[in-house]
Amino acid sequence: MNTRQSERYSRHILLKELGMDGQEKILAAHALVIGAGGLGSPACYYLASAGIGKITLVDDDTVDLSNLQRQILHTTDRIGQPKAVSGKTTLSKINPDIDIIALNERPDEFRLHELAESASVVLDCTDNFASRHIINRVCVASRRPLVSGAALQFDGQVSVYDMRANDAPCYSCLFSADQPFEDRKAAQFGVFAPVVGIIGTIQAAEALKLVAGIGKSLAGSLLILDGLTMSWTRIQLDRNPDCPVCGKHQARAINHEAP
Repeated sequence: MNTRQSERYSRHILLKELGMDGQEKILAAHALVIGAGGLGSPACYYLASAGIGKITLVDDDTVDLSNLQRQILHTTDRIGQPKAVSGKTTLSKINPDIDIIALNERPDEFRLHELAESASVVLDCTDNFASRHIINRVCVASRRPLVSGAALQFDGQVSVYDMRANDAPCYSCLFSADQPFEDRKAAQFGVFAPVVGIIGTIQAAEALKLVAGIGKSLAGSLLILDGLTMSWTRIQLDRNPDCPVCGKHQARAINHEAP
């Protein structure tokens, strides 16, 4: 860490739980962030400002005027631009010393596995169950810690699924891929702007704790926010031995051969 970095991250270094060693781990880490919208925006802001060494930002959508109420990575003059590219522009201005890879694509499962292999932590900032289940399967197979968030209307939820622990639950233990779930989008039901900010910021905090090796993560717990009353509920999560993704008899391996 050079003198300029020591000054930039001095308030982190002052934290006895983090210190110089923890900040060095953050600088050496690589976050794979899938989704550059309402959740990915605040998550990336804090990952970049905290000095995480590399961010790979993946999103195949473009910036729309209706996004700007909550997706703070983007600006009015970038309407029509790919969100990943717009996000890189913003993050490069926040911290020009980190490496930001913008991928304007919707990766399939094989491609996500390739991307996760080089990541220290994966942040799921998507808005649909199909993507969440694909990302979960990839993280289970690659044993990468997954920080998953969701928000709609005034409600939000966030958890960590860390398969490096043998008894840890995965996303599918809670929301089984075998059960039908209806995707409810912000475009249909609305979303209170600060709620995505709160959940995305927690995702960044959990990711930074994981890569720095400090504190206790949300693994094994689901944190639920009611934004109208600003109340929190914590639910304990247990691993499902019959989970079709991580269960010991039904673990699903990803085909590593390109399709």
